[in-house]
Amino acid sequence: MTLPVCFSLNVNDAVESVEASPETPLLYILRNDLALNGPKYGCGLGECGACAVLVDGRAVRSCTIPLRAVGTRRVTTLEGLGTPEHLHPVQAAFIDEAAAQCGYCLNGMIIATAALLNRNADPDEEAIREALRHHLCRCGTHMEILAAARRAVAYAKAERTHRSTPDDISPDAAKEVSP
Repeated sequence: MTLPVCFSLNVNDAVESVEASPETPLLYILRNDLALNGPKYGCGLGECGACAVLVDGRAVRSCTIPLRAVGTRRVTTLEGLGTPEHLHPVQAAFIDEAAAQCGYCLNGMIIATAALLNRNADPDEEAIREALRHHLCRCGTHMEILAAARRAVAYAKAERTHRSTPDDISPDAAKEVSP
């Protein structure tokens, strides 16, 4: 067993100090030490996506990332995407589309969609499906999740063009990326 080491992590734009073994999965630190419960423990193998977080804007599976690999990179969890007063466009879209059933997969779906928008400001249907295809939803909410991802594209586009809120978007705007 490796002795604990003190780490300083940049999580949700705050510097957090934790003491843990360098091999400890990032997920355990986020949930157990920092009380950030957006990322979920699903499979523990990086297969399901429930534990996804953004590291420097890219989606990664936090159950497979050892603490030593994080270094000074910026980690963003579901809790750090937006605020209750100003939701991230993806969070707003998932709420507006009621894209949840049990909610266990939502963290991964939202993080994957945010990561997609970080690298592609105007993804088409194929890009959306590709970004979400390795995230498992056992409740069968896939159609609602896809609709929420499409709406998130529209919300992000509106935000980039300085519309103030998702309410400023016409109901048909979210359908623009539909096939």
